[in-house]
Amino acid sequence: MGNQVEKLTHLSYKEVPTADPTGVDRDDGPRIGVSYIFSNDDEDVEPQPPPQGLDGGALSDSGDRPSLPPPQPYDPRQHEVECSVFYRDECIYQKSFAPGSAALSTYTPENLLNKCSPGDLVEFVSQAQYPHWAVYVGNFQVVHLHRLEVSNSFLTDASQGRRGRVVNDLYRYKPLSPSAVVRNALAHVGAKERELSWRNSESFAAWCRYGKREFKIGGELRIGKQPYRLQIQLSAQRSHTLEFQSLEDLIMEKRRNDQIGRAAVLQELATHLHPAEPDEGDSDAAR
Repeated sequence: MGNQVEKLTHLSYKEVPTADPTGVDRDDGPRIGVSYIFSNDDEDVEPQPPPQGLDGGALSDSGDRPSLPPPQPYDPRQHEVECSVFYRDECIYQKSFAPGSAALSTYTPENLLNKCSPGDLVEFVSQAQYPHWAVYVGNFQVVHLHRLEVSNSFLTDASQGRRGRVVNDLYRYKPLSPSAVVRNALAHVGAKERELSWRNSESFAAWCRYGKREFKIGGELRIGKQPYRLQIQLSAQRSHTLEFQSLEDLIMEKRRNDQIGRAAVLQELATHLHPAEPDEGDSDAAR
């Protein structure tokens, strides 16, 4: 536990939100619990720039000559995981890389501004980094959860140089009105650390747009059942399904998959589904 102790967050029943602020979050019954968690800001680590030479160029492998490798185009099919999320039998999220899918199109921050309208959800992506979500509120600005604080920033600053896309259609919940989305986001600017009710930028941005308490810390009661399923597409014909007690937990796993990358996820699943057989020598020794 060590240094994490100071980040321990405890939500009492009084502090746990029980409904969307607009009053549209209707449910069949109570699903709220008290949550004891360690704050886990998965975007707290900034990307490290490569070592540089005296003229500002990146050092070559030999360390004595600066070189600038050509930038590699970002291809979501190479770095991200194609997946669907189900609540019981209902699909509530889908990222598809089928031809024509919006998930395949990413833009520079400057070009992304031309595609945003107030209330839109924006996702910034880059290889080996957690995706970063934000709410576009107009006037070239976004509201986003970063480094344990909800901030109002220019979109170009929030991107940190990453490419981005509008992701209004990933979650299949009914959205609130654009004005309500912007109002939800702006109302929490300045909230930090123990005041936060979200584990990461995606949960915050999605809550602003959909008003679903499931995106909040402790928004669902964990009672042993696992109603959420994360279906990871391994190939055109094969998939693997993981089960979760809460949407909060599932989002954390989905984001981790995008951070480590498609190849690493497939390797993990291959190891899990087809563990290596012990050598004959090991079997003889065991006898």
